[in-house]
Amino acid sequence: MSFKPLKNIRVLDLTSVVVGPVCTWRLGQYGAEIIKVENPEGDLMRGLGGLSPTGQHSGAYLHLNRGKRNICLDLKKPGAKEVMDRLIESVDVIVANMRPQALQKLGIDADSIRSRFPEKIYCLITGYGTDGPYAGLPTYDSVVQGVTGMAGLFLKRDGAPNYVPMLICDHVAGEIAAGSILAAIVEYQSTGKGCTIEVPMFETMAGFVLQEHLAQQSFDPPVGPAGDLRLLSPQNKPVQTSDGWISFTVNTDSQVRAFLNATGRSDLLNDDRFNSVAARAKNVKEWFEVRGKPLTYRTTDEWLELFQKADIAAQPCHTLETLQHDKHLTAVGLITQESHPTEGTVAAIRASIKVDDGYLDVRSTAQPKGWDSKPLLAEMGFEQAQIEAMLNSGAVVTSSSNP
Repeated sequence: MSFKPLKNIRVLDLTSVVVGPVCTWRLGQYGAEIIKVENPEGDLMRGLGGLSPTGQHSGAYLHLNRGKRNICLDLKKPGAKEVMDRLIESVDVIVANMRPQALQKLGIDADSIRSRFPEKIYCLITGYGTDGPYAGLPTYDSVVQGVTGMAGLFLKRDGAPNYVPMLICDHVAGEIAAGSILAAIVEYQSTGKGCTIEVPMFETMAGFVLQEHLAQQSFDPPVGPAGDLRLLSPQNKPVQTSDGWISFTVNTDSQVRAFLNATGRSDLLNDDRFNSVAARAKNVKEWFEVRGKPLTYRTTDEWLELFQKADIAAQPCHTLETLQHDKHLTAVGLITQESHPTEGTVAAIRASIKVDDGYLDVRSTAQPKGWDSKPLLAEMGFEQAQIEAMLNSGAVVTSSSNP
């Protein structure tokens, strides 16, 4: 794949866990060189993301940190600061998701760096931003799901709050941050000016929730309660079949007619409650009771065949076990196998973006902690004696797998 618009961009990755690594992973997909800095304890996601053969690389860590060069520094020890200074000088973009207080203490916050290098692009991904009363508070994805009202959507629908069982806020905010950095790079290339970007997870995700669910309270005076009543219906969920579950959506009048015919409910075709978009919006509760009834008299495959003939959007409701074997994902090669330097054979998930006739490069495997410490030190101009001294003092750590 020759599509590498960021091939001349170097990014210093001062991030960990999920939100920051998602951002820098995406930039790497576009060809940027990513240099990931870890401390001797390592990125929490190395262990938090599940078990691994060596205990060094959870599956989640492997997938989020592909294509990144890894250097391990102990910034509390003499010598490491000089390495960090040279790294900062050598890069175009710095991405961090540590708390602002910690960055300031280490002297790697946006103000400290851009006072010396105003041309740099610095992106800080925060939990709550640096302006309001929550500034500087610790947070994780689940806490953001709670405070943004995402978990509360389940309370309104199901009677109890709940979390989406994936780190959805981290992924979304990370992608938003990557997009903002791309915009800043375009600006820099036309003006030569750097900038400081802040992407707060709370405000970002709260905005998404409100864009959909402020709904009828978007008006003054409000024309109804908050919330998209279709999405909040208890019946808005996969429907059971005789051998599993199926997911489908019918929105247009033609789709609804096709659905009613396919499911043997043609008697409702002329029902005034359901025969138009406006009527169904007014009778959301009753309509979703109709469309949410179990379809247990046919198998999932039988329903899929019927719905697809009727041009209804429908697919099986996968489990984690069945998703990886989906026929479409298998055909397009989303998951492949590769050899990792310490973990043996591992799964590789390629980028989903296709440009012209090819998908973006899979890029190299995630590296053990400190894998590229010595090569990077040499590239930055440190003499061999200096490198050995920093390794001996623990200011810089290298992987025992890559001596």
